Amino acid sequence: MTMQQTPLLMHRLMDRGAMLQPDVEVLTATADGARSQTMLETRNRAHQLAHALKDAGIEIGDRVGTFMWNGSRHLEAYHAVACMGAVIHTLNIRLSPVDLEYIINHAQDKIIIVDADVLPALEKLAGKMPSVEKIVVAAEPGFENWETSLPNAIDYEEFIKGKPTQYQWPEIDENSAMGLCYTSGTTGKPKGVMYTHRANYLHTVAIAMTDVMGLSATDTLLGIVPMFHANAWGLPWVACMLGMKQVYPHRFMVPDHLARMIMDYDVTISAGVPTIWQGVKGLIEANPGKYKFSALTRLTCGGSAPPPSLIEWFWEALGVEMVQGWGMTETSPLATISRRTGKRKHLDMGDAERAANQAKAGLPIPGLEIEIFDDEWNVLPHDGKAFGELLIRGPWICSEYFNNPQPDKFHDGWLVTGDVAKIDPEGYIIITDRSKDLIKSGGEWISSVDLENHIAGLAAVSQACVVAHPHPRWDERPVALVIKKPDAELTPEQVIAHCDGKFAKWQLPDDVLFVDSIPLTATGKMDKKVVRAQLEADGYKLPDQR
Repeated sequence: MTMQQTPLLMHRLMDRGAMLQPDVEVLTATADGARSQTMLETRNRAHQLAHALKDAGIEIGDRVGTFMWNGSRHLEAYHAVACMGAVIHTLNIRLSPVDLEYIINHAQDKIIIVDADVLPALEKLAGKMPSVEKIVVAAEPGFENWETSLPNAIDYEEFIKGKPTQYQWPEIDENSAMGLCYTSGTTGKPKGVMYTHRANYLHTVAIAMTDVMGLSATDTLLGIVPMFHANAWGLPWVACMLGMKQVYPHRFMVPDHLARMIMDYDVTISAGVPTIWQGVKGLIEANPGKYKFSALTRLTCGGSAPPPSLIEWFWEALGVEMVQGWGMTETSPLATISRRTGKRKHLDMGDAERAANQAKAGLPIPGLEIEIFDDEWNVLPHDGKAFGELLIRGPWICSEYFNNPQPDKFHDGWLVTGDVAKIDPEGYIIITDRSKDLIKSGGEWISSVDLENHIAGLAAVSQACVVAHPHPRWDERPVALVIKKPDAELTPEQVIAHCDGKFAKWQLPDDVLFVDSIPLTATGKMDKKVVRAQLEADGYKLPDQR
């Protein structure tokens, strides 16, 4: 053996940025601007937090919950908890009390760090969290005088006050747990994915690569994707590794505030779900010349597929590349990436061809294997036509759920993603649909995603959602729910005419319903199960059944 066997532990990455770029800022949005601290201060406070947690009884492997917005204290918790050998369990602040109670108790969290402004949501679980021994309350400006009915609560600043700024990180097995995130529970109870140091270390290094996110120590990151959702796509870890300037919006998530942060802090890269960027696009269109994104070069978009029209608009209007990523909680989360120029041959491509590639889920990130299988687990051809169940394996892919056997979610060393996809001859993954959202009509499959993306290309459309509705003869038929832009004129006939020619007659929506909003999951995706249930509850009937 000729190489050193250095364990891949997160502390080897997390202290690096502060050592190399100690004066770089970490900013957290406030009502009238932002509060600032340096990378070195953030690192020192993380070490203090680790001491405080240890003194409070946290040991290697214990779960520490966070119930917080994106901000510097949440970043400190990422740093401290993982590096001290405990497990950071990021709790989704948008979950229902029922799901939240289940997750906290299933994980057996011992301490929860909570932002003061979301205390009321956690207080609903008073007396229902037997494993939780202490609540640490982080108070942003305006919430310093917090009060709570929860027992054993202490202010964050008081908790870490006077603690040493140097913690001796333990040398543990690289396969030890360091993070825990639960799926959104769209099917059954939420399932926990336990991330290890080795997996997260490799994921962190991989996504910084030039052909993935192309992250640099010179970047300024606006971290919009929630830190409670799949490690904020891994960006906080990379930012601390490289010493990137970081800007976090905390609770100020409206398009105007986000746009001003991009402008005021010379943000070069940001990340969020399509609904975030649709909102920013609408804001810019409604206020010509007001927002100047002079430094912004790319946006990472994930969670659900962005419409090609959105990708094209950001490039044509702002010269900003929309980088589409696909992944899941179970894949740490980034698994594929789609860049404007993904291969050498793309240098000679025109804008339309590049945009078409960007609309695909992308190419596998180095280190991962992805295949599509039929119902009998036969590998399907990569011809861009055959579609089947998408399976994935690699060093940062979940192999089992935390204390919750789900054998149907794994097959012969592969993770069964639940997505239906095609792979084209260039190796691009093309997500056809979630298996549970495909529409089966007359024995043939219809992709709701393809219809949604095409409808969203209409100038008058803000957002589109296509779901299956039962039909006595055809089994299911597609119904489109459409949000129109303000003051836009659009008829159902125009929507269907727009789809005609692009899709076969039998693939066209049977009906188009104009709505004011589309329900979203706790992670910002369209919640199609709620849409389907609401149509049923309302007694909705397809046009030929009325």
